[in-house]
Amino acid sequence: MKQQLFFDLDDTLIYCNKYFFFVVDQFVDSMSTWFSGYGIVTPNAVRDKQMDRDIALIGDTGFKSEHFPQSFLDTYAYFSDATGRKRSVVEEDFLWKLGISVYDHETEPYPNMEHTLDELASAGHELHLYTGGELLIQQRKIQRMGLERYFSSRIYIRQLKNNDALEQILKQGIFDREHTWMIGNSIRTDVVPALTAGIHAIHVRTPEEWHYNVVQIDVQPRGAFFTLDKLIDVPDTIHRYLNRD
Repeated sequence: MKQQLFFDLDDTLIYCNKYFFFVVDQFVDSMSTWFSGYGIVTPNAVRDKQMDRDIALIGDTGFKSEHFPQSFLDTYAYFSDATGRKRSVVEEDFLWKLGISVYDHETEPYPNMEHTLDELASAGHELHLYTGGELLIQQRKIQRMGLERYFSSRIYIRQLKNNDALEQILKQGIFDREHTWMIGNSIRTDVVPALTAGIHAIHVRTPEEWHYNVVQIDVQPRGAFFTLDKLIDVPDTIHRYLNRD
């Protein structure tokens, strides 16, 4: 039976987190060098403060490209004020450029991305792409991977990716919720909204997850809910569920 399948983009179909983690490592190294000798400015303290600021900014206005470099500047300002170390325009400029550089990385697919999408499309399922972020940045990733050949015009990019955003998409389209799935790595923005909307959900775990994505699941599934470690296992999981009787 034909299913309508929503796929997340970042860290479901293509790599994302690892580039942010790499840039954060560079940020921590720079802070450790500049604030050497100040006992409170430890690598862990810097990471925790940057993560707190990043998550707070996203919570205010959703996914915007300037949030990540701004979290660097906010962390730098916090520890400058806490230690009395004078701020430097040169250092602030370096941190902004470092943070924004994360969006220049190459787009790299997860293993078996094309095989997974080919298998599902060949089985007659309707594929949709639902991603959070800025329009131009996400469109550039989609174009680099040639994902339009799978999703056509069924692509939804939202700055705020939450329960309301998914519900709006489902209401505006023609979706049978008993035959609709959300596949993604984020418990916060993929799994919980899907379960809240009463559709099926597949959580595809990543080896290193961004803390923002990790929340408690306090919604009782009304349909299927699976947790997988590999994208390639998605087609068999869906088909086994459909043929369970």
